[in-house]
This record gives sequence, structure tokens and C-alpha cells, in this order.
Amino acid sequence: MATYNADAPVLNNYHAVVSAFSDFLTVAIHTILYERNIYPQSSFLAARKFNCPVRQSRHPKVCQWIQDAVAAVEVEMLKCTLSNTSLVIHAPPPSSAPLERFLFSTSAFPSLPSEALTPFNDNPPPAADLPEQFRAAISRLSSLSSTLSPLPPDCSFTLVTELRDDVDIHPPLGPDTPWMAAEPGLQKQRKRNESEARAVSSKGKDLGGVRTTPIRNVESGAFVMEMWVEEGRGKFEE
Repeated sequence: MATYNADAPVLNNYHAVVSAFSDFLTVAIHTILYERNIYPQSSFLAARKFNCPVRQSRHPKVCQWIQDAVAAVEVEMLKCTLSNTSLVIHAPPPSSAPLERFLFSTSAFPSLPSEALTPFNDNPPPAADLPEQFRAAISRLSSLSSTLSPLPPDCSFTLVTELRDDVDIHPPLGPDTPWMAAEPGLQKQRKRNESEARAVSSKGKDLGGVRTTPIRNVESGAFVMEMWVEEGRGKFEE
């Protein structure tokens, strides 16, 4: 995984932008799992990131899963194939319905798959405000439990990605990839528009939710990300 100076990142190329996103996504996943009580809060330790207090799971398998999942997202991000990444929390069996979907929209990121290391310009200034914006976003995630209704015990979670609408982008599915198709309700139905070089998408029934809560927008140079959480209908059905 790419690395960069989190205290004074220099977003001088697309690779650095993706690295910053991966760094933030890792912290955000740990934060959500802690705040939404997916695992006992006693299983998390206090840490610091972006010069602010955060929570990190102490369980080696949980940490490894998050690391591997974020690394898989980064691979696809460097291909410029993704528009959104979401952490989806599911109800316990037998329903396993999507209850909450935390969206990280990177559709406004540059599209430079063959020029990931090419500088945007000769002398880019450090993105000095990016750590501050990350701190604010993590703080907002940490306060959402006072806004969102509680989840039932024994929920599960997964990381879901959505493709851009370009017609030449195909899902990274196959025996040698870490990805599998999401359930139909969490998929966009993509149909080719013959008059344009893009696909036309329609939403699955579980996309959009019944209640949406904005989290925060993060904007610094080429790094433009929107965040929100959707609460699904399964959360409110008796």
C-alpha cells in the first residue's frame, strides 16, 4: 500500500490522492465498527491518527480483514474504476437485511489510470488542511451514534464498491480476485447507452435507503470526497 506523510501530505499525483483515501478509509472503518457496537467496545484500544484520538480494533483477524479490504479497494482505485466505496452493516440472520450504509463517494477524483505517478504540477503545495478535515470527519463519525437509532446485536458488515458508469469498466470478479458480486439490492443495473460512451444505471432496491444523514465533504486539491450514511428500510420494519 502506498504511504505518505499524514501530517503534511503532498497530493502531487493521483497515487498520493488514493493513498490518502486509503489511510482515511482504514481509520473510518475502525471508527464505525466501534461506534456502532459491531464488536464489544472493550475490544478496541485508544490510539491517535490525524492528531486526534481514534479507536482501533485489537483483534488481529479484524485488523487483517480491514487491511486486506482497503488494499483491494486501493488496487481498483488506482485503475480509476470506482465511484463509491461503502461499509454496509447487515442485520443478523436469517434476514441479513442491509441496515446502514456508510458511503465514501470518490466520483470526483481524477481519472488518470495510466498516469498515477505523473505530477499534477511542478511544485504542488502540501495539502496542509487535509489532516484537519480528516479529523473533523472522524469526529463526525464518532458522534453519529447520538443521531442514528441503535442496531440489533450480532450484526455483520462488509465493504462494497460501486463502479463508474463508463461502458468499458467491468467488475473485477473471478477466481483470482478478492471480490464477489454484492446482493442484487445493493447493485446498480448498468445498461449501455448506444448514443454515449457511458452506461445508464438504475438503483437496486436497497440503495438510497429511507433516511440519509450527511457526514462531511472533504475537499483539498484533487482530493474531493463526499460522505453520508443511509439507513435501510430493514432497520425500521417490525
